[in-house]
Amino acid sequence: MTEVQERRGTPAADRLVVGVVMFVALGMLVAGIWCWVAPASFAAFTNWPEHEHFLHDAGVFQMGIGVMLLGALWWRDVLTVVLVGAVFTNALHALNHAIDLDLGGRSSDPWLLGIVALLALAALVVRIRSLRPRERTAR
Repeated sequence: MTEVQERRGTPAADRLVVGVVMFVALGMLVAGIWCWVAPASFAAFTNWPEHEHFLHDAGVFQMGIGVMLLGALWWRDVLTVVLVGAVFTNALHALNHAIDLDLGGRSSDPWLLGIVALLALAALVVRIRSLRPRERTAR
């Protein structure tokens, strides 16, 4: 752990940071889910063009940000947080491309994005396993 990671704020400052991170994560998740589940409603509310696939993708990326924000509260390892976000976002992005094939893109897109999600998942598993021995010795 670096010196910066070891430093802690006051309990009040820590609560403020956690509260803001949770608030922002919730906002990202709500906007992302709305965009993904009801793209026409989201487009009307935000005065965006109603492009269903674009809105599905935008929703996935918003949710991915929310997942990473929450992940940062759970894991203190940057690579774990980023890999969790990459797995989540790429898996749903692949699903979007599979569902929205009739809206454009290539038939290979879901497969290629799915492979990226699987690679990120493999790296995540390796990363989590590599951290466990250090966690045991630190306790």
